[in-house]
Amino acid sequence: MKKIEMTETERLLLKPMSTDDSEFIFELYNSPNFIKFIGDRNIKSVKDAENYIIAKFLPQAERLGYGNYLISLKSTGQKIGSVGIFEREGLEVHDIGFSFLPEFEGKGFGFEAANHLIKTAFSEFGLKKISAITSKENIASQKLIEKLGLQYQSTVRLSGDDEELLYYEI
Repeated sequence: MKKIEMTETERLLLKPMSTDDSEFIFELYNSPNFIKFIGDRNIKSVKDAENYIIAKFLPQAERLGYGNYLISLKSTGQKIGSVGIFEREGLEVHDIGFSFLPEFEGKGFGFEAANHLIKTAFSEFGLKKISAITSKENIASQKLIEKLGLQYQSTVRLSGDDEELLYYEI
C-alpha cells in the first residue's frame, strides 16, 4: 500500500487531512455551498469536526493509504479546500470529491487539485477507475467533473439518501 504524505501542484500543496485541520473542516463544512450541494454533516463545533475526521477520514486513510486531502496555497500556506478519493457505501468505484471555501471557488484550484489526485490515484494507488457524484443542481461541479475527463453514466441514490445524484466515471 502506497501512502502519500504530501504532494504538490504548481500552486497547491495537498496533504492528508488530520485532526490538526478540525477548525478548517468546521468552517468548510458549514459554508453555504457545502451545505447546499454536499449536505449538512451536523458539524456544529470544532470538536464535532475533530470527531468527524477521526471517524470518517482517518480509518480509510489508514486502511487504503489515501482518502481526503487538505488543499493549501503554496504561496501563503492558507487552507482553501479539500479533495479526496473516497470508498463510499453504495458505489462500486471509489469516487473523487472536492470542496472549497467560497472565496476560492471558480479560480481553477478544483481542477488543479483533482486532476493531480486522479493522476496520482492511477499511478500510485493502483486504481483503474474513478467515479464522481454530484447533485443535479450543482452545475459548477458537473462542469469540473467533465473537464477532468469523467463521463456521465447514470443517476444513483446512495443508501439512506433520497436525492438522485448524477454518476460519472473515468
